[in-house]
Amino acid sequence: MKLKDRVTRSIARRKGVVILRSELAALGSPAQLSRVLSNLVKTKRLVRVGVGIYVRTRLNKFTRELAPAATFEEIAAEVFRKLEIDVAHGKLARDYNAGKTTQVPVLSVVDTGRRRITRRISLGSRFITYERSGAHRSKELHP
Repeated sequence: MKLKDRVTRSIARRKGVVILRSELAALGSPAQLSRVLSNLVKTKRLVRVGVGIYVRTRLNKFTRELAPAATFEEIAAEVFRKLEIDVAHGKLARDYNAGKTTQVPVLSVVDTGRRRITRRISLGSRFITYERSGAHRSKELHP
């Protein structure tokens, strides 16, 4: 069985829409896997949203084109869950959900606590922005 067939079968059997390259690493060599994944991206069976992060596509019933199988927020949540990164809503989204403001946040901002993350996750023109709530600790000055 060819590697492309094994990869497409593995992708089809997965429950979520996000596929990490590390999950497919056991199927073949890195060069072969790169070739198969880039071919699947060219044929629009997968969409690349980050380094080693791919999303399954499905046929959009309105445009009749292949599009990601989930919303950007669902994709980002599944990526962080698979990478075992604890994130929360950003400050603007927390304020909106708490009723402190009526302004709906437009950007996708996640709070990473004290953790520093540089991974870029983007889909089209949308991307994840990180904010660190526990980054600045106040230093107590003793006279």
